[in-house]
Amino acid sequence: MEITFIRHGQGEHTLSLPESLQLEDPTLTEAGREQARSLSSVFDVTKDDLVVASPTRRTLQTASLIAGESGCRRVVHPLVSPRMFPQKQGAMTLPCDRMLDQETIGTEFPGFELGSGMDRNMWTSGINVLPHDEFAECADVFLRWTEEQGACHVYVVSHDGTITAYRERLRGETLSRAHFLSDAGWIRERFGQ
Repeated sequence: MEITFIRHGQGEHTLSLPESLQLEDPTLTEAGREQARSLSSVFDVTKDDLVVASPTRRTLQTASLIAGESGCRRVVHPLVSPRMFPQKQGAMTLPCDRMLDQETIGTEFPGFELGSGMDRNMWTSGINVLPHDEFAECADVFLRWTEEQGACHVYVVSHDGTITAYRERLRGETLSRAHFLSDAGWIRERFGQ
């Protein structure tokens, strides 16, 4: 199976580092919206595809622009929420990486369904600071879930650290921050049968 990982477009939280990482619920900048609109011409998303987004505003905005009017299924999933990469023992989730709650997602992004089968804690804490072994289990659960969806193609709109952690898992290789995708960058990975 093939999966396309897409990093969200430029967000407000990247404009004045490191101070801007303290922003809560950052949106896409105008440049980020333009990047996402440009991606909609790169990917020919159809009604038979699946677009999965992390539960943050910037990823949901990016995913909405990529999916456009395709009629594809859209799902918000906490197993592709922000992830610190590499992991730092004792680190805490930054304000910019706090997830939207399910009620806000339902109200502000009604075209997206919520990924099912996740316990309440996953919707509040996510995968950001999970130990490596716990993340590996979550990644395997998510990858199996994508296979079970029966979509022609799966597009996952997420974050640089999350995407790199999934790529490590899929490839069985050690990656670094040098492997991060740029704003609205994307990469295809194969897995399974």
